[in-house]
Amino acid sequence: MSGSRAFSVPEGLEGERVDAALARLLGLSRSKAADLAAAGHVTMDGRVAGKSDRVMAGAWMDVTLPPVGPPAGLEVVAEPVEGMRIVHDDTEMVVVDKPAFVAAHPSVGWSGPTVVGGLAAAGYRISTSGAPERQGIVQRLDVGTSGLMVVAKSERGYTVLKQAFRDRVVDKTYHALVQGLPDPHEGTIDAPIGRHPGHDYRFAVRREGRPSITHYELLEAHRMASLLEVHLETGRTHQIRVHFSAMHHPCAGDLTYGADPTLAKRLGLQRQWLHAVKLGFEHPGSGEPVEFESPYPDDLQHALDVIRG
Repeated sequence: MSGSRAFSVPEGLEGERVDAALARLLGLSRSKAADLAAAGHVTMDGRVAGKSDRVMAGAWMDVTLPPVGPPAGLEVVAEPVEGMRIVHDDTEMVVVDKPAFVAAHPSVGWSGPTVVGGLAAAGYRISTSGAPERQGIVQRLDVGTSGLMVVAKSERGYTVLKQAFRDRVVDKTYHALVQGLPDPHEGTIDAPIGRHPGHDYRFAVRREGRPSITHYELLEAHRMASLLEVHLETGRTHQIRVHFSAMHHPCAGDLTYGADPTLAKRLGLQRQWLHAVKLGFEHPGSGEPVEFESPYPDDLQHALDVIRG
């Protein structure tokens, strides 16, 4: 919503505060309406109206609504991303191999590099669908998780891929090095995930959370840690990290979710050992099945070599 709005105050709002009246008439939040009045964007019968002024039935109100853009701090910055590899590129989509410590898109509290910023810097034109700071994004990986991501370039690509993720028909395969040895060695974790009640930016298994399903199987068992192949049926934030932490087998290096800092130091890990190794789905243009793979980055390979050796 942007531009100007002009209207006569209805009798039912006689005596209401300006901010309350605007909130009801324009569907704004009370705080947004108050901000407009404080900035001098509201007049009543030609005079600037303060947020706490009372409106009169029949009075003529003019409201200037500033253009809507991404929230402050969420603009996409075209910035090259060191180590980000283009795995596949066509008219519908681009598949990238995301390094660790890179976010999928701008977000509150993150000032580092992003996938969308890296693509912009490299000259890629991506879909304009989605919020301004998330255009083209149909899936996300945690900042500290490396591996494969698909980004839509066309509007059709965005629509088809977004629906495929919603319908759970995308094969999302991860490898995770977790502490200890899960028992059973192969299974499914079906436990709802919601925001952690005591910690911002953390999640937890909670009864009132959203349904979350993780399938896993053992690839390698070692004295201190196990290498697992993980398939996500759902795609909740931090899902793999939360589920294995709840099983008392956190990802190695994942101090946020209870990993042993001594082991993390021994393995040289500065983040969780978690990598999106494979991504498979029907191509949004041709409908043909496609599959992409990513090798382990150097830090994860080093940690695995230490565990093996």
